[in-house]
Amino acid sequence: MSVKIENLVTSGTFSLDGGTWDVDNNVWIVGNAEEAIIIDPAHNPEAVAQAVEGRTVKAILLTHGHDDHIRAVGEVRDLVKAPVYLHAADRMLWDAIFPDSAPDHEINDGDTFQVAGAELRALHTPGHSPGSVCFHLESENVLFSGDTMFNGGPGATGRSYSSFETIIDSIKSRLLTLPAETKVNTGHGDSTSIGAEAPQLDEWIARGH
Repeated sequence: MSVKIENLVTSGTFSLDGGTWDVDNNVWIVGNAEEAIIIDPAHNPEAVAQAVEGRTVKAILLTHGHDDHIRAVGEVRDLVKAPVYLHAADRMLWDAIFPDSAPDHEINDGDTFQVAGAELRALHTPGHSPGSVCFHLESENVLFSGDTMFNGGPGATGRSYSSFETIIDSIKSRLLTLPAETKVNTGHGDSTSIGAEAPQLDEWIARGH
């Protein structure tokens, strides 16, 4: 296939419920030499724009609305001249950061996005936030999981708008049903695979967080 996946790691902060934490985020770029889709352009608009320079950016896809994932997206949208997509169930998180603007489009479960001859499909996976979405690049056996599933466990659910029971249901019904060899590119930290994470499900449930 002609599609290529690039990873840019950016650093900043995440704030919610009165707390602030330092975080490193994975920015994912899917495309080829002519066009690209950006997933979660966090923290550093100039670095993201430089990474796609010279290409047509077809879309900016947000896996969810937490501020570390979206705070830079207004500037990125202006720099790369591309529409922003966010699931409507996370609009309250967007509005907390951007009260005077809106995403360009809503993401719905099953929506598809074409780039470089390949197709990304949106999977609504609530739990970390109500509007959390993963993107499946089936042709490459790759899933972009945002903060729904990490290397070693589910995304955090101890803060506002999150639910452990819901994220476990999303992982069981939407992610662990994918082929075991599917590579999982996460919102933070190292990549993993469906096959590596599936055996740990019962342990996650017993741990309860």
